[in-house]
Amino acid sequence: MTLTPRTRLIVAMDMLEREKALKVAANLEGMVDAYKINYPLVLSCGMEIVTEIAKFGPVICDFKIADIDNTSRLIVEQVVKAGASGVIIHAFVGMDSMEACIKAADGIDVYVVAEMSHPGAKWFIKPVADVMARRAFDVGATGIIAPATRPERISQLRVIVEDLLILSPGVGAQGGSAKATIDAGADFIIVGRSIYNAEDPKAAAMEILKSLE
Repeated sequence: MTLTPRTRLIVAMDMLEREKALKVAANLEGMVDAYKINYPLVLSCGMEIVTEIAKFGPVICDFKIADIDNTSRLIVEQVVKAGASGVIIHAFVGMDSMEACIKAADGIDVYVVAEMSHPGAKWFIKPVADVMARRAFDVGATGIIAPATRPERISQLRVIVEDLLILSPGVGAQGGSAKATIDAGADFIIVGRSIYNAEDPKAAAMEILKSLE
């Protein structure tokens, strides 16, 4: 079920309103490789929103799971039950928790956070990002999360994870460049506010896709 780069664009659905989320998903059907759903939308609408949006394309649940192995397993099982195609987890909780997530994933993609895109990631996550990327590789994850806001880090992490997929958030509102991110070695860019808050999300997505040509 591994995600296949086609347009290379993943849209982050970081909103609260069910109607808006479904409208954006419908408008972008066929233009994006996946929809990334985080806690805000699920807490607002319930896990049913995962099932609903999955009708328009693959859904990655960005739950950044970071708990003991049993709790992590229970969360991933709910992700699978809802019909998601992938889930995002943290590495710093250790190999046992990551292994529990991959086992519970039952074949859906598991992406491990190596380094986040916000400035605060430089404080704690960045110094150990290389180690977490190696652990993601060792545990058999589908891919990692690396920051579009620091494309040089994508290039460095690419060497570590070899042919694992790299998904990169931070394009658009956070200042990352779509083209620089792909050129640095990412397989997918993740864009949220620049698309879903645009007056015409479809046109905004098209503009980003053109920049990759």
